[in-house]
Amino acid sequence: MRPDEFLRVLDLLPTPLHARALPLRRYVHGTTCADCQRIGDAVTLALTAANYDELASAAELLDTAEQLATVHGTACRPQPDQQRGRGRVTRWAAVSAPVVAATDASWKGRAGGIAYVVSDGHYGLRGRGTGRLDPTGASRVLINELRAVDFLLSAYEEAPAGMTVLLDSTVALRWLRRWQAGEVSAMSAGYSLRQRRWADRPTLVRLADQVSRRPDLSFAHVKGHSGHALNEAADGLSHMARRRVEETFDVRPRAHALVDAFLHDWHAALPN
Repeated sequence: MRPDEFLRVLDLLPTPLHARALPLRRYVHGTTCADCQRIGDAVTLALTAANYDELASAAELLDTAEQLATVHGTACRPQPDQQRGRGRVTRWAAVSAPVVAATDASWKGRAGGIAYVVSDGHYGLRGRGTGRLDPTGASRVLINELRAVDFLLSAYEEAPAGMTVLLDSTVALRWLRRWQAGEVSAMSAGYSLRQRRWADRPTLVRLADQVSRRPDLSFAHVKGHSGHALNEAADGLSHMARRRVEETFDVRPRAHALVDAFLHDWHAALPN
């Protein structure tokens, strides 16, 4: 259940149930803790029951959630949802053609977005802001261009053999080629290597190691804003993700439609 959905349903509850459900909100998040998941599931089911005017059932489910929470104690720290912002236009999944992807990043003020689009229908977009502990450093655009490549590669258990990844940043392209050549300890000046809260290694350290072990991947330059279908799609998604940081709108149908349109153009232009 998304946070906006939780709050919408929460507002429908009678005052006594509202007061009981609100403290349990912290359990309705992605986590690896099985106990937290059980509590969160009970709360979600309670809100669903309340949404259908089954208030007696909602009260019973909240009883269960409260009892489990008393035994378990404070909710565990939520883990990031690795599938957040990802999707696939499935009609392009079975197309027989070399797999080509494009990645891009967008930044304006204190908000940014990263995105990828793949010829097999996969796509992803994710927004991010800045904070006191932001590890990016001075090269904000470069780092996010590289984060977009990591976002792409992490969409697969193993990226397709021989996949071509297109970037419109020549600086990011040089870093990827250095890492692929084995210079995995090289990092952009100012990028912090301190321990991350949600991962065992910083994103670019993980990316450098991965591309160094995949000589079959091709990283190539594409001129931005030149009408290239995959690059234009990735650019559009990254801007959409950046805007979503500061605006409220349902990004999923817009992203899906945008990707489908550009993939149609991409595949239509391929030689038969």
